Amino acid sequence: MKTIFEKWQRDDNGFTFAKLDVPDNEAVPEKFLRKSLELPIISEPEVIRHYTTLSKRNFGVDLGFYPLGSCTMKYNPKINEDVARLAGFTELHPYMPQSSCQGAMQLMYELTDYLKEIAGMDAVTLQPAAGSHGEFTGMMVMKNYFQEKGASRNKVLIPDSAHGTNPATVTMSGLTCVQVKSNQKGTVDLDDLRNKMDKDVVGIMLTNPNTLGLFEEDILEVIRIVHDKGGLAYCDGANLNAIMGLVRPGDLGFDVIHFNLHKSFSTPHGCGGPGAGPIGVKEFLKRYLPNPSIEKEDEIYRFFYSKDSIGKVKAFYGNFGMLVRAYTYIRGLGSDGIRLAAERAVLNANYMKERLKPHYHLTYDRICQHEFVIDDSNMPNGVTTNDIAKRLLDFGFHAPTVYFPLIVQGAMMIEPTETETKETLDQFIDALIQIKHEAENEPDKVKNAPWTTPVKRVDAVKAAREVDITYCTICS
Repeated sequence: MKTIFEKWQRDDNGFTFAKLDVPDNEAVPEKFLRKSLELPIISEPEVIRHYTTLSKRNFGVDLGFYPLGSCTMKYNPKINEDVARLAGFTELHPYMPQSSCQGAMQLMYELTDYLKEIAGMDAVTLQPAAGSHGEFTGMMVMKNYFQEKGASRNKVLIPDSAHGTNPATVTMSGLTCVQVKSNQKGTVDLDDLRNKMDKDVVGIMLTNPNTLGLFEEDILEVIRIVHDKGGLAYCDGANLNAIMGLVRPGDLGFDVIHFNLHKSFSTPHGCGGPGAGPIGVKEFLKRYLPNPSIEKEDEIYRFFYSKDSIGKVKAFYGNFGMLVRAYTYIRGLGSDGIRLAAERAVLNANYMKERLKPHYHLTYDRICQHEFVIDDSNMPNGVTTNDIAKRLLDFGFHAPTVYFPLIVQGAMMIEPTETETKETLDQFIDALIQIKHEAENEPDKVKNAPWTTPVKRVDAVKAAREVDITYCTICS
């Protein structure tokens, strides 16, 4: 496919303007003109066709299965979009008087109540703009808690299977990461935890279920070890979709949790966002939450400012459009629906795991939660995880998360979510089984994939190190 510059016929203007019929008295000063900016001149139909064609080459959750284990990619219900686009929401301004936006404040207040109930927490802030932003907010709350007590704790324990954002967040918070090993079952090694939990530790940052898709069966003991030494327990809520309605992290003993609204509560991801990463805390940490919070008094909703707050972490009160979508999703499902979504996510993952187990090496052969990890250790003829991921593109599937978690060599982390049908799961499973057969009998077919995509296999290392994102019109 040609670039927009290649479509430009330099002897064709592509458009015409009517003769100017008003005085040209306010011309742009010469010094502000950018004569060197050589933009292509293309007719409107050609521009529309070019970018519409490009858009059809994008892949998203509305087009197909998105088994990205490192990030729950469930379908985004369109009713969420309809509600978020109601004029009463879209025409609000953040600086409107509180008396003029009581409906929006009620929605945010009720959303915090729902999140508190789902997670077993006592207070929630909606301000953080992403899951990692929520992590940072939670770390700052924990840090302030100890600073106020006069404690000089500066370390945070993080399992070796943690999300990559966890150590990054800890470092950004001015704290030091201490890695905790996993045991042979893929969960926290209790002996290693005991050895590293001391008076200098702020707490543990733990994903449960973890990134291997396994529930920490010793979670009560893990949290007891941390609490007994005065530390706090932070739950990375990235995998809440597997347990919502079934287990409340707060009941397990966690003191802080962040919610990924784009994972568990179906709001758009990334460039479809912006995101939202609320955090929930227990009562003794409530006063440190970002200002303002929303309180209800005599059926009137008001902003409340705590003198002990860590301060704002986001302009205004968070990404309101995402909050509306999550609120709609929760109200639409109800408590029974929330539980059923988690149960089906777990069922789908275990179904896929069992069907793939005879063909791929299952790193941890245990009942999983919402996701599971296979690897390339039994692949013949030197076929790697990267080859498998590339070959999947020829079957019309986005690849799962590859080479993560780092503690599994050649990992493929697969998460089906509850929104996929058995037919879709079977098609994906059959594609992986066929790739295994090809690796045995036609390895070059896998090693040189993809064959059907607009861009064939690229040198990923070279592309990352020698980024070229410009188009040279002179060279063309």
